[in-house]
Amino acid sequence: MNSERLKFLLQICFIVVPLSMPDIATNAKWTQYGVRLGRGNVSSSELSQLKFPNAVYINDDQIIYIVDSGNHRILQWTSDATPGQVVIGANGQGDRNNQLSHPTDVIVDNKSDSLIVCDGGNRRVMRWPRQNGTSGEIIISNIDCYGVTMDNNGYLYVSDRSRHEVRRWKIGETNGTLVAGGNGQGNRLNQLSAPTYIFVDQDQSLYVSDQNNHRVMKWVKGAKEGIVVAGGQSQGNSLKRLNYPRGIAIDQSDTVYVADYYNHRVVRWPKEATQGSVVVGGNGPGQEANQLNGPWGLSFDQQGHLYVADYNNHRVQKFHIDLSSTL
Repeated sequence: MNSERLKFLLQICFIVVPLSMPDIATNAKWTQYGVRLGRGNVSSSELSQLKFPNAVYINDDQIIYIVDSGNHRILQWTSDATPGQVVIGANGQGDRNNQLSHPTDVIVDNKSDSLIVCDGGNRRVMRWPRQNGTSGEIIISNIDCYGVTMDNNGYLYVSDRSRHEVRRWKIGETNGTLVAGGNGQGNRLNQLSAPTYIFVDQDQSLYVSDQNNHRVMKWVKGAKEGIVVAGGQSQGNSLKRLNYPRGIAIDQSDTVYVADYYNHRVVRWPKEATQGSVVVGGNGPGQEANQLNGPWGLSFDQQGHLYVADYNNHRVQKFHIDLSSTL
Protein backbone atom coordinates (compact mmCIF):
# COMPACT_ATOMS: atom_id res chain seq x y z
CA MET A 1 0.00 0.00 0.00
CA ASN A 2 1.51 3.37 -1.01
CA SER A 3 1.83 6.22 1.46
CA GLU A 4 -0.91 8.36 -0.12
CA ARG A 5 -3.42 5.50 0.08
CA LEU A 6 -2.50 4.90 3.72
CA LYS A 7 -2.86 8.59 4.51
CA PHE A 8 -6.33 8.61 2.91
CA LEU A 9 -7.48 5.62 4.95
CA LEU A 10 -6.20 7.15 8.18
CA GLN A 11 -8.09 10.35 7.43
CA ILE A 12 -11.28 8.32 6.99
CA CYS A 13 -10.73 6.58 10.32
CA PHE A 14 -10.51 9.87 12.18
CA ILE A 15 -13.42 11.68 10.59
CA VAL A 16 -16.00 12.65 13.21
CA VAL A 17 -19.44 11.84 11.88
CA PRO A 18 -22.35 13.53 13.68
CA LEU A 19 -25.64 11.74 14.16
CA SER A 20 -27.13 11.39 10.70
CA MET A 21 -30.82 11.88 10.04
CA PRO A 22 -32.57 9.07 8.21
CA ASP A 23 -33.92 9.73 4.73
CA ILE A 24 -37.56 10.38 5.64
CA ALA A 25 -40.12 10.32 2.85
CA THR A 26 -42.02 13.57 2.28
CA ASN A 27 -45.34 11.76 2.81
CA ALA A 28 -44.25 9.91 5.96
CA LYS A 29 -46.67 9.67 8.88
CA TRP A 30 -46.28 8.47 12.43
CA THR A 31 -48.62 6.59 14.75
CA GLN A 32 -50.51 9.08 16.87
CA TYR A 33 -50.31 7.04 20.06
CA GLY A 34 -46.84 7.00 21.60
CA VAL A 35 -45.13 4.30 23.61
CA ARG A 36 -43.80 5.53 26.95
CA LEU A 37 -40.19 5.35 28.05
CA GLY A 38 -40.02 6.16 31.75
CA ARG A 39 -42.81 5.91 34.28
CA GLY A 40 -43.01 9.59 35.07
CA ASN A 41 -42.96 9.61 38.87
CA VAL A 42 -41.35 12.85 39.99
CA SER A 43 -40.91 11.64 43.55
CA SER A 44 -38.33 9.04 42.59
CA SER A 45 -34.98 8.82 40.87
CA GLU A 46 -35.19 5.13 39.97
CA LEU A 47 -33.83 4.24 36.55
CA SER A 48 -37.31 3.64 35.14
CA GLN A 49 -38.51 7.07 36.26
CA LEU A 50 -37.77 10.47 34.79
CA LYS A 51 -38.10 13.99 36.14
CA PHE A 52 -38.48 16.78 33.59
CA PRO A 53 -36.54 15.17 30.71
CA ASN A 54 -35.60 17.82 28.21
CA ALA A 55 -33.56 16.08 25.50
CA VAL A 56 -33.17 12.67 23.91
CA TYR A 57 -30.30 11.64 21.63
CA ILE A 58 -29.96 8.40 19.66
CA ASN A 59 -26.57 7.55 18.23
CA ASP A 60 -25.85 5.45 15.18
CA ASP A 61 -25.60 2.33 17.37
CA GLN A 62 -29.24 2.94 18.39
CA ILE A 63 -28.32 3.65 22.01
CA ILE A 64 -30.79 6.07 23.56
CA TYR A 65 -29.44 8.85 25.79
CA ILE A 66 -31.95 10.78 27.90
CA VAL A 67 -31.17 14.09 29.58
CA ASP A 68 -33.02 13.60 32.88
CA SER A 69 -32.72 17.22 33.90
CA GLY A 70 -34.71 17.15 37.14
CA ASN A 71 -32.55 14.27 38.41
CA HIS A 72 -29.33 15.98 37.18
CA ARG A 73 -28.13 13.00 35.18
CA ILE A 74 -27.81 11.37 31.76
CA LEU A 75 -29.39 7.95 31.33
CA GLN A 76 -28.45 5.33 28.75
CA TRP A 77 -31.16 3.01 27.47
CA THR A 78 -30.17 0.13 25.24
CA SER A 79 -33.72 -0.79 24.24
CA ASP A 80 -37.12 0.86 24.10
CA ALA A 81 -38.48 -1.02 27.10
CA THR A 82 -35.62 -1.56 29.54
CA PRO A 83 -33.81 1.32 31.26
CA GLY A 84 -30.08 0.89 31.34
CA GLN A 85 -27.82 2.89 33.58
CA VAL A 86 -26.79 6.31 34.77
CA VAL A 87 -23.79 7.22 32.63
CA ILE A 88 -23.31 10.75 33.98
CA GLY A 89 -24.47 12.30 37.23
CA ALA A 90 -24.74 9.39 39.64
CA ASN A 91 -23.51 11.63 42.47
CA GLY A 92 -26.47 14.01 42.73
CA GLN A 93 -26.72 17.71 41.93
CA GLY A 94 -23.54 19.73 42.30
CA ASP A 95 -20.65 21.44 40.57
CA ARG A 96 -17.90 18.91 41.09
CA ASN A 97 -16.48 17.22 38.00
CA ASN A 98 -18.49 14.07 38.79
CA GLN A 99 -21.78 15.97 39.08
CA LEU A 100 -24.28 17.89 36.95
CA SER A 101 -26.89 20.56 37.64
CA HIS A 102 -29.93 20.75 35.37
CA PRO A 103 -28.25 19.47 32.17
CA THR A 104 -29.98 20.48 28.95
CA ASP A 105 -28.39 18.54 26.06
CA VAL A 106 -26.04 15.69 25.19
CA ILE A 107 -24.31 14.36 22.07
CA VAL A 108 -21.85 11.56 21.31
CA ASP A 109 -18.35 12.37 20.02
CA ASN A 110 -17.40 9.22 18.11
CA LYS A 111 -13.77 10.25 17.65
CA SER A 112 -13.00 10.39 21.37
CA ASP A 113 -15.73 7.88 22.36
CA SER A 114 -17.13 10.43 24.77
CA LEU A 115 -20.32 12.24 25.71
CA ILE A 116 -20.48 16.02 25.51
CA VAL A 117 -22.99 17.62 27.87
CA CYS A 118 -24.46 21.08 28.28
CA ASP A 119 -24.38 21.38 32.07
CA GLY A 120 -26.72 24.34 32.12
CA GLY A 121 -27.03 24.90 35.86
CA ASN A 122 -23.25 25.05 36.17
CA ARG A 123 -22.79 27.19 33.03
CA ARG A 124 -20.31 24.84 31.42
CA VAL A 125 -19.86 22.24 28.69
CA MET A 126 -18.32 18.95 29.82
CA ARG A 127 -16.83 15.89 28.13
CA TRP A 128 -17.18 12.48 29.77
CA PRO A 129 -15.72 9.13 28.66
CA ARG A 130 -18.52 7.03 27.23
CA GLN A 131 -17.14 3.83 28.75
CA ASN A 132 -16.81 3.62 32.53
CA GLY A 133 -16.43 7.36 33.02
CA THR A 134 -16.52 8.42 36.67
CA SER A 135 -15.93 12.13 36.10
CA GLY A 136 -15.78 14.62 33.28
CA GLU A 137 -13.59 17.49 32.15
CA ILE A 138 -14.74 21.05 31.56
CA ILE A 139 -14.11 22.02 27.93
CA ILE A 140 -16.03 25.34 27.87
CA SER A 141 -16.78 27.41 30.96
CA ASN A 142 -18.74 30.57 31.80
CA ILE A 143 -21.37 29.97 29.14
CA ASP A 144 -25.15 29.93 29.47
CA CYS A 145 -25.22 26.85 27.28
CA TYR A 146 -28.39 25.15 26.17
CA GLY A 147 -27.92 23.20 22.95
CA VAL A 148 -24.82 21.47 21.61
CA THR A 149 -24.07 19.76 18.31
CA MET A 150 -21.03 18.79 16.24
CA ASP A 151 -20.20 19.01 12.55
CA ASN A 152 -18.36 16.45 10.44
CA ASN A 153 -15.04 18.17 11.07
CA GLY A 154 -15.28 17.75 14.83
CA TYR A 155 -16.19 21.35 15.66
CA LEU A 156 -18.65 21.95 18.49
CA TYR A 157 -21.54 24.39 18.20
CA VAL A 158 -23.03 25.71 21.43
CA SER A 159 -25.97 28.07 21.93
CA ASP A 160 -25.69 30.75 24.60
CA ARG A 161 -29.06 32.04 25.82
CA SER A 162 -27.70 35.05 27.73
CA ARG A 163 -25.55 36.32 24.87
CA HIS A 164 -28.19 35.40 22.27
CA GLU A 165 -25.68 33.72 20.02
CA VAL A 166 -24.20 30.45 18.80
CA ARG A 167 -20.46 29.88 18.64
CA ARG A 168 -18.35 27.22 16.96
CA TRP A 169 -15.56 25.78 19.07
CA LYS A 170 -12.53 23.67 18.41
CA ILE A 171 -11.97 21.73 21.60
CA GLY A 172 -9.28 23.54 23.54
CA GLU A 173 -10.21 27.03 22.30
CA THR A 174 -11.04 29.71 24.85
CA ASN A 175 -13.34 31.99 22.84
CA GLY A 176 -14.85 30.18 19.89
CA THR A 177 -16.06 31.71 16.62
CA LEU A 178 -19.38 33.49 16.33
CA VAL A 179 -21.61 31.77 13.74
CA ALA A 180 -25.13 33.06 14.53
CA GLY A 181 -26.58 36.04 16.39
CA GLY A 182 -24.23 38.02 18.59
CA ASN A 183 -25.85 41.36 17.76
CA GLY A 184 -27.82 41.71 20.95
CA GLN A 185 -31.26 40.37 21.73
CA GLY A 186 -33.80 41.08 19.00
CA ASN A 187 -35.82 39.78 16.08
CA ARG A 188 -33.84 41.09 13.13
CA LEU A 189 -32.36 38.50 10.77
CA ASN A 190 -28.92 38.99 12.32
CA GLN A 191 -30.23 38.57 15.86
CA LEU A 192 -31.52 35.84 18.16
CA SER A 193 -33.51 35.86 21.39
CA ALA A 194 -32.70 33.10 23.90
CA PRO A 195 -31.63 30.41 21.40
CA THR A 196 -32.06 26.87 22.67
CA TYR A 197 -31.49 23.76 20.54
CA ILE A 198 -29.37 23.66 17.40
CA PHE A 199 -28.67 21.35 14.47
CA VAL A 200 -25.87 21.40 11.87
CA ASP A 201 -26.17 19.64 8.51
CA GLN A 202 -23.52 18.12 6.25
CA ASP A 203 -22.96 21.50 4.54
CA GLN A 204 -22.30 23.08 7.95
CA SER A 205 -25.46 25.13 7.72
CA LEU A 206 -26.66 25.82 11.25
CA TYR A 207 -30.30 25.64 12.33
CA VAL A 208 -31.27 27.45 15.53
CA SER A 209 -34.42 27.19 17.62
CA ASP A 210 -34.91 30.90 18.28
CA GLN A 211 -37.18 30.46 21.27
CA ASN A 212 -38.38 33.93 22.20
CA ASN A 213 -38.82 34.92 18.55
CA HIS A 214 -41.00 31.83 17.99
CA ARG A 215 -39.10 30.77 14.91
CA VAL A 216 -36.41 28.43 13.58
CA MET A 217 -33.52 30.09 11.74
CA LYS A 218 -31.05 28.71 9.21
CA TRP A 219 -27.60 30.26 9.04
CA VAL A 220 -25.62 29.16 5.99
CA LYS A 221 -21.92 28.76 6.75
CA GLY A 222 -20.30 32.19 6.80
CA ALA A 223 -23.58 34.11 6.58
CA LYS A 224 -24.09 37.34 8.53
CA GLU A 225 -27.85 36.88 8.63
CA GLY A 226 -30.16 33.92 9.08
CA ILE A 227 -33.17 32.75 7.10
CA VAL A 228 -36.50 31.97 8.76
CA VAL A 229 -37.37 28.35 7.94
CA ALA A 230 -40.24 27.79 10.41
CA GLY A 231 -42.52 30.17 12.30
CA GLY A 232 -41.52 33.80 12.41
CA GLN A 233 -45.13 35.04 12.28
CA SER A 234 -45.18 35.93 15.99
CA GLN A 235 -46.41 33.71 18.79
CA GLY A 236 -49.55 31.64 18.18
CA ASN A 237 -51.13 28.26 17.58
CA SER A 238 -51.99 28.37 13.89
CA LEU A 239 -49.97 26.22 11.51
CA LYS A 240 -48.07 29.34 10.45
CA ARG A 241 -46.89 30.00 13.98
CA LEU A 242 -44.80 28.47 16.75
CA ASN A 243 -45.03 29.00 20.49
CA TYR A 244 -41.63 28.86 22.21
CA PRO A 245 -40.00 26.20 19.97
CA ARG A 246 -37.42 23.91 21.56
CA GLY A 247 -35.91 20.75 20.03
CA ILE A 248 -35.30 20.60 16.27
CA ALA A 249 -34.15 18.07 13.69
CA ILE A 250 -33.65 18.46 9.95
CA ASP A 251 -33.87 15.57 7.49
CA GLN A 252 -32.02 15.09 4.22
CA SER A 253 -34.69 17.03 2.31
CA ASP A 254 -34.21 20.06 4.58
CA THR A 255 -37.57 19.46 6.23
CA VAL A 256 -37.57 20.97 9.71
CA TYR A 257 -39.11 19.09 12.66
CA VAL A 258 -39.85 21.24 15.71
CA ALA A 259 -40.94 20.55 19.28
CA ASP A 260 -43.58 23.30 19.54
CA TYR A 261 -43.55 23.58 23.33
CA TYR A 262 -46.63 25.59 24.33
CA ASN A 263 -48.69 24.19 21.47
CA HIS A 264 -47.99 20.68 22.82
CA ARG A 265 -47.14 19.25 19.42
CA VAL A 266 -44.36 18.35 17.02
CA VAL A 267 -44.69 20.06 13.65
CA ARG A 268 -42.99 19.57 10.29
CA TRP A 269 -42.05 22.37 7.92
CA PRO A 270 -40.92 21.30 4.42
CA LYS A 271 -38.27 23.40 2.70
CA GLU A 272 -39.63 26.85 1.70
CA ALA A 273 -43.07 26.05 3.16
CA THR A 274 -45.16 28.93 4.52
CA GLN A 275 -46.76 26.78 7.19
CA GLY A 276 -46.19 23.52 8.99
CA SER A 277 -48.24 20.39 9.63
CA VAL A 278 -48.75 18.49 12.86
CA VAL A 279 -46.69 15.30 13.13
CA VAL A 280 -47.78 14.14 16.61
CA GLY A 281 -49.63 15.76 19.47
CA GLY A 282 -51.74 18.84 18.94
CA ASN A 283 -54.57 17.44 21.05
CA GLY A 284 -54.12 19.81 23.94
CA PRO A 285 -51.90 19.26 26.98
CA GLY A 286 -52.45 15.92 28.67
CA GLN A 287 -51.12 12.54 29.70
CA GLU A 288 -52.87 10.33 27.14
CA ALA A 289 -50.76 8.43 24.61
CA ASN A 290 -51.88 10.80 21.83
CA GLN A 291 -51.10 13.92 23.84
CA LEU A 292 -47.99 15.83 24.85
CA ASN A 293 -47.50 18.32 27.66
CA GLY A 294 -44.63 20.62 26.84
CA PRO A 295 -42.54 18.66 24.32
CA TRP A 296 -38.95 19.78 24.80
CA GLY A 297 -36.51 17.67 22.79
CA LEU A 298 -36.82 15.26 19.87
CA SER A 299 -34.73 12.74 17.96
CA PHE A 300 -35.11 10.12 15.25
CA ASP A 301 -33.61 6.66 15.11
CA GLN A 302 -32.29 5.16 11.89
CA GLN A 303 -35.66 3.58 11.06
CA GLY A 304 -37.37 6.96 11.26
CA HIS A 305 -39.17 6.40 14.56
CA LEU A 306 -39.65 9.65 16.47
CA TYR A 307 -38.72 10.10 20.15
CA VAL A 308 -40.04 13.11 22.07
CA ALA A 309 -38.94 14.32 25.50
CA ASP A 310 -42.37 15.04 26.99
CA TYR A 311 -41.17 17.41 29.69
CA ASN A 312 -44.18 18.00 31.92
CA ASN A 313 -45.31 14.38 31.69
CA HIS A 314 -41.87 13.19 32.87
CA ARG A 315 -41.55 10.69 30.05
CA VAL A 316 -40.09 10.07 26.63
CA GLN A 317 -42.64 9.02 24.01
CA LYS A 318 -41.76 6.89 20.99
CA PHE A 319 -43.94 7.32 17.91
CA HIS A 320 -43.48 4.59 15.30
CA ILE A 321 -43.21 5.62 11.70
CA ASP A 322 -46.06 4.29 9.58
CA LEU A 323 -44.16 2.37 6.91
CA SER A 324 -47.26 2.03 4.74
CA SER A 325 -47.34 5.81 4.34
CA THR A 326 -43.91 5.81 2.68
CA LEU A 327 -44.71 3.27 -0.05
